[in-house]
Parts: sequence; structure tokens; C-alpha cells
Amino acid sequence: MRLGVLDVGSNTVHLLVVDAHRGAHPTPMRSEKSVLRLAEQITDGDRLSDEGAELLVDAVANARESAVGFGCAELMAFATSAVREASNSAEVLALVHERTGVELKVLSGEDEARYTFLAVRRWYGWSAGNTVVLDIGGGSLEIAVGIDEDPDLALSLPFGAGRLTRTRFASDPPTKREVRELRERLDAELAPVARRLRKIGPPDHAVATSKTFRTLARLTGAAPSSAGPMARRTLTDAGLRQLIAFISRMSAADLAELEGVSHSRAHQLVAGALVAEAAMRALSLSELEICPWALREGVILRRLDQTEEAVQTAPAVNGSIDQLSGRQDHSSGRTGRYGARWTQ
Repeated sequence: MRLGVLDVGSNTVHLLVVDAHRGAHPTPMRSEKSVLRLAEQITDGDRLSDEGAELLVDAVANARESAVGFGCAELMAFATSAVREASNSAEVLALVHERTGVELKVLSGEDEARYTFLAVRRWYGWSAGNTVVLDIGGGSLEIAVGIDEDPDLALSLPFGAGRLTRTRFASDPPTKREVRELRERLDAELAPVARRLRKIGPPDHAVATSKTFRTLARLTGAAPSSAGPMARRTLTDAGLRQLIAFISRMSAADLAELEGVSHSRAHQLVAGALVAEAAMRALSLSELEICPWALREGVILRRLDQTEEAVQTAPAVNGSIDQLSGRQDHSSGRTGRYGARWTQ
């Protein structure tokens, strides 16, 4: 089965096409990204701007066309914090559906954490034991911990790298005072979270996912992406502290020149590093292993787990290739365990 998953995030709209079937790992076949920075299109009234909505419509339409062209049997499309938190979210989703035919589902922050945790669990297997997973996005920080495929605790906190850059830094590079104040705020906010996680017990394995963590690991000496997904990559607290001392004095333009740093995310790298540092400090983690699978893979894996008897466990899916090609399906939806709806 060829599946497409469309991830509308705070920074990018990412289409991932995989070949997969139940019991096998998803094999990536194609990946396409559009840098929209939707979070930066949020107005003072917490609305996604008209320009941002139009950019989103165009990106989703292009992704839909690509999914059809690549022969996807299904397209699973979801949006995260930028669209989720926009006051005109319902209006934007309706516009996307009207103009593209794609029913874009909004995942809650807890859903993000749970799907990502599933992907990490499948990647490392049961031998990983009690696992804690950290994921820094543009708008939020997700944390999940547990020993099964469904975490015992899944949290989403408003500590995304892009969000904190916009709201906490007025200078480029940030001033020492801005860095200190953000550190203090993160420590204060993460302390009660750490207490909740400690009640579950110490983790056997600490894992991080997302572009922010991959970039930080690369800058501290981890293998480049060209080494492939099987290369073991880690981020240590000591290496991260040294890195922050270096990058916090650099402008976004200079950061963008570093190997492994994308131009579209360079401006939020310092904030992302401070979130990673604070989370590791709060949870007493000296090392994180970087997992190549994250939210998109979790959504795909949950879809593959779906059976006729347990259809309500499937994630948000926009139906078959017939729908992608223009046929409208008016069958009723069903609410799943993660709050998503499945369109038959």
C-alpha cells in the first residue's frame, strides 16, 4: 500500500510518501516540503492571516496533486499547533477543504505526543523499557513517557522554538538578559512537569525527535544525514551547554551558514537549544538518543494497525485515491481513541 501523510506544522508543510503494509516498516519513497512559517502568519488577534490561509491552500493543493501523481492509495493530512491555536481555525480548515478537497484534521498536542511516542517505541522495540520522548516543534514541546505503545503520560507545552523566538527575543542575536530570563522561565515551568514524570519512575531510555534535536545533535558532532537513519546519533547535556555558549552569540544569518542548519529555521535555533537544555536539566537526562522516526511515522503506523474490527483506532485519513481524484465521500466519520476522525 502506498500512503501519503501531509504534516502542516508551524514552519513547514511536509508530504511524506511511503510504501507500507501491516507488519512491515514504512519505506520512504518521496518527501516534499514547503516552508510557510504559518506561526509567523498569526495576527495580533490570534487569527491566521488571509495571506497565510492562501499559502496553506496552495501548499495543500500541491501536496494533494503530488500524492495522486505518486499513486498514493490514501492521504492522511493533519495540522499541529499553528492551525490548532488560530482563532479562525475552523474557517481556515473549511477553506482548505472547499478549495482542495482535502479534509485537514487538527491534532491536539497530546495526540502529537502519543503518535510520536508510538513511532519511537516501534523504532527501538520493547527492549527500550520505560522510555521518555521529547519533541520540540515550532509551536510546542511534546513529552511522553511509558513502557507500552500508548504512553502513561503525554503532554504538550507552549515551548516551541519558533514561538519562544517570537515572544521572548527582541534582538538578533538575543541579549544575555533575554537568554537568562528564558532559561529561568523554562526551569520554573518544567519543574512541575518533572515531578509528574518522576512519579512514573526513572526512564530506561531517553529519546528525542524532530528537526531541532537533529540539528543540535549534528552541531555537537553527530553523524550527518548522509550516514543514513541507522547511524546512532546522540545529544549530551555537556555538548549542548557548550553549543549554546557558542550559538547564542551568533546572528541568524551566521547560524544559517553552519553545516546542518537550515536557513528557514536558523533564527529559532537558540530558543530550541534552550528548550532542549531546560528539558534535559529538569528531567535529569545526561544524554538523548535521536530517533529518525517521529510524528508522521506514528500516524502511518497507527493507520497500518487499523483493522475492520478496530477501525476507530485509525488516525485522521482523507480516504481513498478516488477521493483524492475528486470524488466526494459523504459517509459518516467515527471518533478514534486519539480524538481523530476516520473517513471511510
